[in-house]
Amino acid sequence: MKMDKNTGLVLEGGGMRGVFTSGVLDAFMKYNLYFPYVVGVSAGACNGMSYISRQPRRARISNIDYLSRYDYIGLRHLVTQGCIFDQKLLYDRFPNKLLPYDFDTYFKYSSTFECVATNCITGGAEYLHEYSDRQRALDIVRASSSLPYVSKIVDIDGVPMLDGGIVDSIPVLRAIEKGHSTNVVVLTRNKGWRDDSKDRKVSNLIYKNYPRLRVVLSHRHETYNQQLQLIDDLEAAGKIICIRPERPLEVGRMTRDIAKLERLYEEGFAIGETFCKKYM
Repeated sequence: MKMDKNTGLVLEGGGMRGVFTSGVLDAFMKYNLYFPYVVGVSAGACNGMSYISRQPRRARISNIDYLSRYDYIGLRHLVTQGCIFDQKLLYDRFPNKLLPYDFDTYFKYSSTFECVATNCITGGAEYLHEYSDRQRALDIVRASSSLPYVSKIVDIDGVPMLDGGIVDSIPVLRAIEKGHSTNVVVLTRNKGWRDDSKDRKVSNLIYKNYPRLRVVLSHRHETYNQQLQLIDDLEAAGKIICIRPERPLEVGRMTRDIAKLERLYEEGFAIGETFCKKYM
């Protein structure tokens, strides 16, 4: 596959595995590589925000440097805020005070960016964007990153939303639908990986007001594996370029080991830099 001016960029989620993506995107910014369309889900949406605002290393500082300082992952946040991540810190104090987000630059380029969230009522994916409202932009990326069971549902325009990875973990079909027939896909799993977890029917006692959400949660592992197979097929057909970790992963969704996170970030940066030298 050859890149052209219409090539899209797709960013998978994966919790703390997303530090790989932040490394890749920092390399892209170093080489001034920007795409006409970017779609991100969960951690991919968070990293995409700093990429769209042209703020190198911002995601790295948030995900690695500030993790040890502020310890924003843990059960105490689930008890006090209803989310295993400290959302007040991540979506208020960080962007507005501690790690200022460049909203002006973001809105200059936000027409190129979409975040994926799951509509709790329909059980379908929503592809969200915001062009001027700072709080709504933050709410959208928060919704995209709100993991089921360990995060509160987020209201967007009166619609209850959760993590986009429930139904569209790797939104390459959305990029194609938007007119980008070729895409670069940044993944946070090794090539050939499949989720061997067993899908189970979600109890009626959980999300009792959202039966369609329960249905998609009951099939999320199967859905993810189908998307991984689609990615492999598109890559084999030369329709996408995949950027993924090459070393065996030692970082999980909730990893707090700074040394492991640092190594994964540096791997992402090195692979991203090699990509830029090859394709630019």
